[in-house]
Amino acid sequence: MSETYKPKSIKRKRSHGFMERNSAKSGQNVLKARRRKGRKKLTTV
Repeated sequence: MSETYKPKSIKRKRSHGFMERNSAKSGQNVLKARRRKGRKKLTTV
């Protein structure tokens, strides 16, 4: 058996990055909420 989580930076950025979040209304709400909360980083690196 192998590990279930095999991290890939590009895939991570493409699915959870700033551009992806900002492209949908719901994602914009996520960013807005994180700004309101005072998050240092809004999305993943």
